[in-house]
Amino acid sequence: MRESDALDAVDARLAARLSQLRTERGWSLDELSRRTGVSRSTLSRLERGELSPTATALGRLCSAYGRTMSRLLMEVEAEPPVLVPVAQQPVWRDERSGFVRRSVSPPHAGLRAEIVEGTLDAGAALSYENPPVPGVEQHIWVLEGTVEITVDDTAHTVSAGDCLRFRLHGPSHFHCPGPERVRYALMIVLP
Repeated sequence: MRESDALDAVDARLAARLSQLRTERGWSLDELSRRTGVSRSTLSRLERGELSPTATALGRLCSAYGRTMSRLLMEVEAEPPVLVPVAQQPVWRDERSGFVRRSVSPPHAGLRAEIVEGTLDAGAALSYENPPVPGVEQHIWVLEGTVEITVDDTAHTVSAGDCLRFRLHGPSHFHCPGPERVRYALMIVLP
């Protein structure tokens, strides 16, 4: 299977799962739009698989559904193996924002932690209005470059080798000031 075919299959399963989550809650597209701030037409296109979500839109949907992004993506993947070879680690790209997310250690039944590798291009920024799960614990270890992370209205400059750790209860913001991209490992531990 070509990589583009695999990505198309993941996008199709993601679209179906997003529709299923809304239906399970009995929400209309208008209600989900009110809860997320994502337009009704965009939500409709996402659920039909006509549009791939941005990191921001996916973050808002995950918050409304009480899931981390990794957990949602895991729900559209087969049960992950104990050993996760690099070639089998799901990668998701938001070309518009310059964000790439590799699920190094995807969520697994019975485990509360997961590891994500993130890269942001120089100048790229991501904002999340709410945590996917209030009180989720995060540890961010910068492997290359520098990232500015704002949590609880406090900005932190995190450089290669540094680790920022916190429990997330409100909005967060990531910005790569450059001049190079930033690559970091994110460990997420559910409360």
